[in-house]
Amino acid sequence: MKLLTFSWPPSSWKTSIIIKLIKELLEKNIKIWVVKLDCISTKDDLIYKTLWIPVKKWISANMCPDHFFVSNIEDIFDWGKKESLDILITESAWLCNRCSPYIENIKSICIIDNLSWINTPEKIWPMLRLADIIIITKWDIVSQLEREVFYSKVKQTNSKAHILNINWLNWQGINLLSKIISIWNKDIETLTWMKMRFPLPTSVCSYCLWETKIWKKFQMWNIKKINLYNK
Repeated sequence: MKLLTFSWPPSSWKTSIIIKLIKELLEKNIKIWVVKLDCISTKDDLIYKTLWIPVKKWISANMCPDHFFVSNIEDIFDWGKKESLDILITESAWLCNRCSPYIENIKSICIIDNLSWINTPEKIWPMLRLADIIIITKWDIVSQLEREVFYSKVKQTNSKAHILNINWLNWQGINLLSKIISIWNKDIETLTWMKMRFPLPTSVCSYCLWETKIWKKFQMWNIKKINLYNK
């Protein structure tokens, strides 16, 4: 089975991109499912269901969604194999843009919005830097100069990734994306003993465990304090 992991900053049209990609792959008689992981709530699964795209949803609730992803991806993968899937797409919350739990030897795709701030590529490291494929959306509604500057920023952050522009009006680029995925991505037997590309934060403080009081007395474990008097 092939596994694809998607990441994105907010408002990058990621669900629309994934839906168009799935439709492209379904025309090739590929059995594909989407696993949606979110932190509090999501209605994306309803969008998939209205289009008759198989989807499963889980909520991480009080747990970091990136840690939730890593804790469950092995079981999710094994479940997908039992369902005899050809491709399993995971869509997670990726809240802090810091964790980005990409897996070694598993193709990772990052979707980024051409209308976002010019310094966005620098602010979402390692989400962008460690991706294999970078999709730039909304490039068709900005000027040529804006496209080139933004593309240059993305390229500076990750010079090794395959960068694609997706046109919102006619979805130009989706067909090429499906071909790249079919060629690049290899079938995986198991995720056991595979490694993350970048370590997740290990900090656990009292506020992670439902503390609400603001006072030094209630701040325990991994606490990072600011030196306000450092000149």
